[in-house]
Amino acid sequence: MASAPLIAGLELGGTKCVAILATGPDDIRARETVPTADPATTLAALEAVVDGWRFDAIGVASFGPLDLDPASPAFGSVSRTPKPGWSGTDLTRRLAARYGKPLAIQTDVVGAALAEGRWGAAQGLSSHCYITIGTGVGVGLISGGQPVQGVAHGEAGHMRVARAAGDSFAGACPFHGDCVEGLISGPALARRFGRPGQELPDDGPEWDHFIHDLAGLLHNLVMVAAPERIAIGGGVMAAREALFPLVRARLAAGICGYGSLSDYAGQLDRRLGPPGLGTLAGPMGAVAMGLEAIQV
Repeated sequence: MASAPLIAGLELGGTKCVAILATGPDDIRARETVPTADPATTLAALEAVVDGWRFDAIGVASFGPLDLDPASPAFGSVSRTPKPGWSGTDLTRRLAARYGKPLAIQTDVVGAALAEGRWGAAQGLSSHCYITIGTGVGVGLISGGQPVQGVAHGEAGHMRVARAAGDSFAGACPFHGDCVEGLISGPALARRFGRPGQELPDDGPEWDHFIHDLAGLLHNLVMVAAPERIAIGGGVMAAREALFPLVRARLAAGICGYGSLSDYAGQLDRRLGPPGLGTLAGPMGAVAMGLEAIQV
């Protein structure tokens, strides 16, 4: 029996990057974390780790926006992003030339969604969604087992939702102001409330704003796609899993018993929750992309 392919996965996040050598979540051979700095420093640090590994393919799951049009001369590079210095940074050609291995790239959230489908709580499902709430807000939507993508990958984390009555916060997104990312990401919470989210009390009134805005995002996703399961990961929700019942209740109330979604609203205890892979969802997203590169 042939051994499982060994993947060098690179998860690039807003504050940290992970290099992981694995065949899957139950067979992790090595894992290193480096801080996300400028592109030259960050990529050199990751390559210093990967240079010592032997592997069959490379998977990249990165913060975006990314150019994922295979016909584009900038395919595999970071598009215009608020992350200083990263706009236009090539990821794929550099790594492919250095290692000469099959390589596949996706957004970090789509990678995590694919990992949830392979190994996590979305196994056996054809439609599901992964949302990360951390340095930014990203949404990876899977339908028919494939990422939902048009001429560019989706940016549902930047949708606008109805604001809560009396909420006048201008938002923290440098592009859209009060889009969802500009309201509930980690940096947005810090700017909005004057201290990081991890310092807010569990029962603080600040979380009602968070729940309202997140439920607005979820309402729109459910109305558009009704995913069989929605996983919410990232640093903000990972530290506040007690918010899930409140988010479910707010989402169910917003569905208002409409049509076939009235049954969906009653099933949120099993449809909406943390990722089955926990904090491994992101790194395993990069491994999943490496397996996609060799179509395993």
